[in-house]
Amino acid sequence: MAGMRAEPMQVLPLAPGAQVPMRRYVRHPREILALVVAVLASLLLLALAVTELVSAVQEQRDPDVYALALVFAPLLVWFGRGQLWAQQRLSGVKLSPGQFPEAYAMLVDAAARSGLSYVPDAYVVLGNGVINAAASGHGFRRFVFVNSDLLEVGGAAREPEALRFVIAHEVGHIAAGHTSYWRILGAFASQWLPFVGSTLSRAQEYTADNYGHALAPEGARSAMATLAGGKYLGRSVDVDAMADRAVTEPGFFVWLTNAAASHPVLLWRTHALRDRRRPGRLLWRPREPWQWGTPAAPDAYALPAMVGFQPTPLPQPAAPSVPAVPEAAPAPVVAVVAPTDSGVRSLPD
Repeated sequence: MAGMRAEPMQVLPLAPGAQVPMRRYVRHPREILALVVAVLASLLLLALAVTELVSAVQEQRDPDVYALALVFAPLLVWFGRGQLWAQQRLSGVKLSPGQFPEAYAMLVDAAARSGLSYVPDAYVVLGNGVINAAASGHGFRRFVFVNSDLLEVGGAAREPEALRFVIAHEVGHIAAGHTSYWRILGAFASQWLPFVGSTLSRAQEYTADNYGHALAPEGARSAMATLAGGKYLGRSVDVDAMADRAVTEPGFFVWLTNAAASHPVLLWRTHALRDRRRPGRLLWRPREPWQWGTPAAPDAYALPAMVGFQPTPLPQPAAPSVPAVPEAAPAPVVAVVAPTDSGVRSLPD
């Protein structure tokens, strides 16, 4: 009997590497810099870990556990990714034309329009009220898993465009290379350094949001509302009011909360999705209440600028008061006529 293998990913009629042009356009401009810093920091920590192991052997003592984790990081990352893939396969509902066909169609559409030459595997997993989704990989396999709460079809909780945005966001992580084994391994140790790994993670999230907005702009607003208010109260959330507050919530602890977070804080993230002229802010809060701007490259992968949000108008300065001048009475109209053979007619003006 032939050995059993996992079903291969669906192949799309696109050449490998077709995602590169779009990736260059939508990638956050600080992501590569953050990645370089994270990799260099990880290499420095790895050198210290090797030194610690050598010293422990020479001194015949137990080495530091973090040093061991860094030295064996290639195995730990490989093992963790394989276990995560197995968990989704064993406990999740795999999207297919027969299982959640609407969500599967969104997945295929996002993969094709982002330039991937394959459709990532996707699974629906029990969310227990948590609104979340993620993307990962193992070997040459790439997969997405979405919490069941995003797919619920009960009455007013249904937000198909929000789901479309979320799926496009996760496919964006894959198309941008965020799920690569070597990328994750290279920045593995940076997660233990304050602000280094988290800044890289936020830059990647902004990149994925750009994918989501480029592929499903109508869902950006409802996705942020769902993240803020949940699947039932999302439609009652004023997303524009939240985006406006991004410039009015200053302070050290606001900065610290964002700097330590793996995802941009929701106010800044909403502001970045609404303001398509500028990338999301990684460390310093936005300064302008709202700006629309025009797409940077209308003939290429232009990010739609005004879809899904309504701007909150800025207060206009009051016009100086001018005393009213009474209007003069209109002059009487006098009809000028001339005699003709057939009677009386008005002259042309």
